Amino acid sequence: MSRHAIVDTVRVDERAKTQLTTLKRRTGIKNWNVLCRWALCVSLAEASMPADQEVGTLSNVEMSWSTFGGQAADIYAAIVRARCEADGIPQTADALAKQFRLHLHRGISYLVGTEDTKTLSGLISLAIQP
Repeated sequence: MSRHAIVDTVRVDERAKTQLTTLKRRTGIKNWNVLCRWALCVSLAEASMPADQEVGTLSNVEMSWSTFGGQAADIYAAIVRARCEADGIPQTADALAKQFRLHLHRGISYLVGTEDTKTLSGLISLAIQP
């Protein structure tokens, strides 16, 4: 694990897997990690904290932290840490991992629940909205 990684392995629950499959079909984006990056960023951009809820039964969708983040893995870790600090979340490994998972799952739900993600161009428009 990178010294900056939030978790060793990124995993999503069964509900999120189904939602990611829908997003893959809608957008044509084939890689889980790309969709998960979008989801994390969408949730982190939201002013509110994600609801403190248990992640459901984990699916077989998993990737290493370095696969999730790619060349920007350390940047994603820094952004999660900064958000946790801003929200008053302790900077412990467990707290950071929990907040990462909560943001990831909330972001996936947001993406699948918006009309903007019916197409790849709609997804891209989310990133360039003022």
